[in-house]
Amino acid sequence: MRRPRLPAWTATLTWKAAVFITVMCCALAALLGVLVHVSVAGQTVKDSRDKALGRLGEVSRLYESGEPLPRFAGVDPEGLPGSLRALALRGDRGTMVTEYKGRPTMWAAGPADGRALAVRVDYSTGAATIEGLDRSILGSSVLAIGVTLLVGAFAVTRITRRLHLTAQVARRISAGDLDARVNDPRTGDPSRPQDEVATVSGALDTMASSLQRKLQTEQRFTADVAHELRTPLTGLSAAAELLPEGRPSELVRDRVRAMRGLTEDLLEISRLDAGTETVDLAVHDLGPLAERVVRASGTPTEVRIARDATVETDKRRLERVLGNLVSNAHRHGLPPVVLSVDGPVVTVRDHGAGYPEYLPASGPQRFRTESGGKGHGLGLTIAVGQAEVIGAELVFANAPDGGAVARLSLPEYVRLTDGDEDGAAPPADPGR
Repeated sequence: MRRPRLPAWTATLTWKAAVFITVMCCALAALLGVLVHVSVAGQTVKDSRDKALGRLGEVSRLYESGEPLPRFAGVDPEGLPGSLRALALRGDRGTMVTEYKGRPTMWAAGPADGRALAVRVDYSTGAATIEGLDRSILGSSVLAIGVTLLVGAFAVTRITRRLHLTAQVARRISAGDLDARVNDPRTGDPSRPQDEVATVSGALDTMASSLQRKLQTEQRFTADVAHELRTPLTGLSAAAELLPEGRPSELVRDRVRAMRGLTEDLLEISRLDAGTETVDLAVHDLGPLAERVVRASGTPTEVRIARDATVETDKRRLERVLGNLVSNAHRHGLPPVVLSVDGPVVTVRDHGAGYPEYLPASGPQRFRTESGGKGHGLGLTIAVGQAEVIGAELVFANAPDGGAVARLSLPEYVRLTDGDEDGAAPPADPGR
């Protein structure tokens, strides 16, 4: 039988702390209540017993002297408990609390000429005292549990709020916001005592600062290397064009073109990492734009337009994204390669072995490729960066029947009708 699944909120630290505090308070209140009840009830019963036995002694002397007995005493009186009567007939004395005519009564009995001589003492006051004590213990316990629970919940909520803030900052850092910091006031003031949450927050801030410095150093290094390579590569390219025609010169020119392409990719990545890119938005029909990209790539890519759409985007950057996806599909996949347009969604699919396992889960990684060692893993990295700049979503997946699938979702542009905005005409497509 499948166990029922508890709601998600039951796993929170606040809920667990509240349950723990409540259980501990209830256990402590029950223990203290039992101890007080036993102590007070025992003392009350003892006082009534002593009083009843004292009266039994006085009544015994009256009985032995033949004097009349008071109204609260008698020989084998009505209402005397049977067990207490049997005890007296055996020659012993004893006491017992029972109900007599609807009132709590303390009985005391002893032997008297083969019969039971007994006295009764009203026990209503003692019973009322114990009952009132029990109500007071219950009320004070509920009040104490409520106050303790509120104070505990307030204290735990302050801690969990700081933990949630730390987790939120960690998620922002993992999303790329390297400027995010917790800035817990306890970590900034050495004179204040630091708890465990402050220690974790300080460690997270230190890690983020260190990571930011390392990434900024790598970005500057990448940009500097790419800039330094451009000048000698330009000269090398010019010199390669002066070489006599032949196989060696073709190899040199091919390698120079590859190095220039890699250098330009590195410069583009450094600009994307710096976050200084600006977009030039305009309205374009997505279908014709995708067809132009395929024609410019010079690859045998099939274009399928199920439903055309109008998008407002940066044409140059969108062409860069689609061109990289098509080029990557031909370079690392197998034909046929199909580019599909369905509304504002563009899908590029090949029929090869698919993406490596890491790529759909965590995205492309620069300078990492697992398809025969071709390329540097920069094409998809640039595509992801440019997609973010134009506000599109690029998702990588593997088709169930084989092949890699890249899906680019763009924000669709809704043209105004003739009756909207005082009959303004729809904007023209500057890309056509």
